[in-house]
Amino acid sequence: MKKNYLKVLTIGSLLTCCVGVLSAQEIEAWVTNADRSMLFQRQSEKITFGNEEGKGLPIIIDDRQEFQTIDGFGFALTEGSAFHLHHMSDSAREQILKEMFGTEGNHVGFSYIRLTLGASDLNNFVYSYNDLPDGKKDLEMKKFDLGHDYDDIIPVMKEILKIVPDIKIMASPWSAPAWMKESKNVRGGALKNECYDAYARYFTKYVQAMAKEGINIDVVTVQNEPLNSRNTPSMPWFWQQQNEFVREHLGPAFKAAGLKTKIVIFDHNCDRPDYPLAILSDPVTSEYVDGSAFHHYRGYMSGMNIVHRARPDKNIYFTEQMLTERPGSETINIASAVKRLIVNVTRNWSKNSILWNYAADPQFDPHTDNGGCSMCQGAITIDGDKVTRNIAYYTIAHASKFIRPGSVRISSTDAFDPGVDITEDEERAEIRRATVVEHSDVLPNVAFKTPEGKIVLVIANDSWSQQTAKIQYNGRFANLHLAPGSVGTFIW
Repeated sequence: MKKNYLKVLTIGSLLTCCVGVLSAQEIEAWVTNADRSMLFQRQSEKITFGNEEGKGLPIIIDDRQEFQTIDGFGFALTEGSAFHLHHMSDSAREQILKEMFGTEGNHVGFSYIRLTLGASDLNNFVYSYNDLPDGKKDLEMKKFDLGHDYDDIIPVMKEILKIVPDIKIMASPWSAPAWMKESKNVRGGALKNECYDAYARYFTKYVQAMAKEGINIDVVTVQNEPLNSRNTPSMPWFWQQQNEFVREHLGPAFKAAGLKTKIVIFDHNCDRPDYPLAILSDPVTSEYVDGSAFHHYRGYMSGMNIVHRARPDKNIYFTEQMLTERPGSETINIASAVKRLIVNVTRNWSKNSILWNYAADPQFDPHTDNGGCSMCQGAITIDGDKVTRNIAYYTIAHASKFIRPGSVRISSTDAFDPGVDITEDEERAEIRRATVVEHSDVLPNVAFKTPEGKIVLVIANDSWSQQTAKIQYNGRFANLHLAPGSVGTFIW
């Protein structure tokens, strides 16, 4: 009996010790305030877990419930972005690249890059990797060459890879070479049927050529915005055409070449979940497709959730959103941005969040003249060696620094989740009553567990008042204070 009694005492002591450690566990907080008094800055206030305090239902974090694995957070590295970065002085470029892609100190750890497979509308001029004179063809891709990518994109990518060698890279085309298109024009015009095989070789050659430069393409999307022919460059695809291209040409070409690069379809707005689902309904095509990509210029984020519910075996990617603010603004609309592009994107099953784009100059240049974006502000504005950090920079920083690739989204209470309110009995204070509340009405939030076992919680106070977010983790509580319109990333 004595031995068993001692064992019980020992186990009880350990449990008490563990609870003590949790109650004293400190929460690291990084905050951005709407009045710019703090811009992704670590708070000095000490926050620890303890007994329940504060009013309202808590945000309950449950790391036993796991959802999608995160690939990363970042931006598109367009030719225009790379041009501005490449033309900085060596020391200034090294400093800003370390800040953006490193994770030490105040570095923000951007962890995803979307490259343009050929030119995008944020270029001084349009080019492909196989531009030919009128009337010429090269169906075998004998003249394929990365060409202008050697000017800026490849040199900048190699510097980034020195900082983060395993960064995830996606590539998306805006158009096939003009000679492959029915219109013979880089703006609009569908791919000729006779060029489907050649265009599959074009993708294959690109992935292989970039690999030779040490740039490993993890994902390709078939077409940026296949339902938008107004950009220069651009190329429309109906779902039937994209389906045929992947099933009969691109998928088999990648397989024959032994490429591990994933194929992702759609790459357009959330209002058209029918497009990727139609393609995925083809069982042959589906075998070649890793998932579907989305933008958010139209529709609701729930469009991604619709696709996930129908095909939970396929991944969801969020690949583009322009986010801008007025230069020199005294305030920053950070809560709305983080709610939409971090909280809502990942709660709707995306493995990443990629914004548009890494850098532009103060005039939002470069861009193509006919259908190019004349208002696309970068994460940073580059003026010579001077760098200004914009709202998109801080939005992604609130996720990228701590929610590292390989992290997993875990359960946390959503505003519309039902909750349980435990209160004193009106007559007898020693009695507790449980009341089911239809909506928990907590602040917008999302939680993750990192590969190292840390918990990361992102909260946006999208209200006009000071808010205290009460959180519950393993039965202990903490109160997180957020000013109106502010955002916090909390780590423990």
